[in-house]
Amino acid sequence: MSQKKISLRELDFNNIGGWPQRAKIGFCVILGLVIIGLAWWLFVSDKREQLAGLERKEAELRAEFETKQGRAANLEPLKQQLAQMEQQLQQMLRQLPSKTEMPDLIVDISQTALATGISNELFQPGPEEPKEFYAEKPIALRMVGSYHQFGSFVSGVASLPRVVIMTMHDISLQPRGGGDTPITANSALELAGTVKTYRYLDEEEMDLQEGADASGKGGA
Repeated sequence: MSQKKISLRELDFNNIGGWPQRAKIGFCVILGLVIIGLAWWLFVSDKREQLAGLERKEAELRAEFETKQGRAANLEPLKQQLAQMEQQLQQMLRQLPSKTEMPDLIVDISQTALATGISNELFQPGPEEPKEFYAEKPIALRMVGSYHQFGSFVSGVASLPRVVIMTMHDISLQPRGGGDTPITANSALELAGTVKTYRYLDEEEMDLQEGADASGKGGA
C-alpha cells in the first residue's frame, strides 16, 4: 500500500506532533544539521583561528630559539676572543709611560727639542686628566725652528725608550716673520698650541677612577 506524499504547504508547524513519521524524521535531520552548523560556526571556527595564531606563534618562537641557540654556540669563542683582546690591550697600555716615568718623559721631550736646535719659547705641562684606563697630560708650547728641525724632533721623540703618543690640539705652524714671509728649507717656523701625551693608570689609580665614575653616575 503506497504512502501519500505530503508537501510542505500541507504541514502545520503549529502541530508538529501531528506530522507524518517521515516528515518528523526529515525535520529532525534538518534541525540537527542546522544545530551542528551553528555549533561549528560559533565554536570550531573560532578555535581554528586560535590554532592558526598558535601555529604562527610557534614558528616565531622556534625561529627565536634557533637564533639564540646559534648565539649561545658562538658565545664561548667570543668570550675567548674578548679575553685575548683585553690581554693585548693591557700589553699595549704597559708600553706607555707609568706615573713615575712621566716627569722624566716630559723632560726628555723638551731635551729632544733642544737637541735638534729648536727653541722652546714655551713648554708648560698642565694638570693630568684621568680617563677610564689612562691619563692624558696637556702641554702648552711654542717652538721655533726650521722644517728639518721639526722633522728631527718628531723622529727623536719616536725613538725614545718608552712609547710616546702625542696628539696635537689647536696647533698652528707659520713663518716666524708673519704669513707673507716666503718659506724655505731653513725658514724659521713657529709652532704653537697644545699637545697631549698619555700614560697608563696603575691598578690603584684605575680602582679610584672606577669609584669616581660610579659616584658620578650615582649622583646624576
